[in-house]
Amino acid sequence: MGNKTILIVDDEDSVLKNLTAFFEDEGYRVLTFSSAEDALEIIPDTPVDISIVDMRLPGMDGNSFIRTAHSINPSIRFIIHTGSSDYTLPEDLKRIGITKNHIHYKPVPNLGDMLKVLD
Repeated sequence: MGNKTILIVDDEDSVLKNLTAFFEDEGYRVLTFSSAEDALEIIPDTPVDISIVDMRLPGMDGNSFIRTAHSINPSIRFIIHTGSSDYTLPEDLKRIGITKNHIHYKPVPNLGDMLKVLD
C-alpha cells in the first residue's frame, strides 16, 4: 500500500466522503472528483495508482472516463463502482485488463474487498 494514490470519481457526495474516509484510514492518498471531466484534468500531471469509478456521471460516463484515463496513463488500475445491477463490462475495457471481479455494486458491504482484486 504505502503512499499509493486512489482517484475516486463519483457524483454522490456521501459516497465520496465514505470512500475517502475509509481509504485514508487505510493509508492511501485520496483524490476525489464529482465529474469525469474534472478528474481527467489532473491525470497527465498527477501520479494515480488506482481509480474507483462510478458509471453514471453527469457529462462523460464512467466507461468513457476509463478509456480516456487509460489512454493518458496506461498504468492506472480501475475499479468500477456502480449502482446499476444491469451493468455490462464493454469488450474494450476487458482488453485493458478489467474483469468482472473489478466491478463492485453499491453499496459495497466491505470496502476492503474492493482492492483485493488488485493484489
